[in-house]
Amino acid sequence: DQNQASTQAFIFGDRNLISVVFRGAEPFNAYDWCTDVSVSWYEIPPMGKVHQGFLTALGVEPHGDSFRPITSSQKVGYPLAYYAIRDRLKQLLSNNSDAKFIVTGHSLGGALAILFPAVLVLFKEQGLVDKLAGVYTFGQPRVGDGEFGDYMQKVLLKQGAPPRYYRFVYCNDIVPRVPYDSRTLQFKHFGACVYYSSTYHPK
Repeated sequence: DQNQASTQAFIFGDRNLISVVFRGAEPFNAYDWCTDVSVSWYEIPPMGKVHQGFLTALGVEPHGDSFRPITSSQKVGYPLAYYAIRDRLKQLLSNNSDAKFIVTGHSLGGALAILFPAVLVLFKEQGLVDKLAGVYTFGQPRVGDGEFGDYMQKVLLKQGAPPRYYRFVYCNDIVPRVPYDSRTLQFKHFGACVYYSSTYHPK
C-alpha cells in the first residue's frame, strides 16, 4: 500500500544503460497477494481496461473521470513509486543523451514493470518512452484486457527492431494465471512469452 510505502524498486546501471527493477510480492505480505488476485479494473481510453490494484501500487489514481499526474503542489505525505522513478530516470538520463533504460520485475513487480511504460505514455512522457530499451518480466500476472495489450504492443513496437517486451513464465507458477482470463474478467496476456517446462527448458 502506498501509505506504507510497500512498493519497492531499485535503480542501478552505468553511463549507457540503466535498470529499473520492481520487487515482487513478499511471500507473507497479505496486501501484495490481495493485489495480485484482485479483479477490479479501471477503463482508461484509449488504453482499455487496466488492473486497479497494480495502478494503485504504482502510485497512480484517477482524479474524477480522468487520470492525470500529481503536481508538485499536491502533497500526499509519502513517496509514490511512479513519480519517484520517473524523476530519477530523467535525472540519470540527462547525463548522457545516448543512454537507455530497461524495466524488469518478478510477480507483482512484473506487473508494475509493464505498467510503468504504459503510465509514461498516459502522462505524455514520450522522451522517456523513446529511451526505453526493453521490458522483461518474470512470473508476471495479467494486467489488462485485450485492448490494453493491443495498445501496448503498438507502444513497444519499433519498426525493424526486435521486440521490446518479453514475459518469462515457469509452467508451475500460479501467478501468471491470475487474474483469470474469462469472458467476465477479460484479463489477457500479450507480447512474446518464453515458457519454461518443469525441467527448466525454455520454448
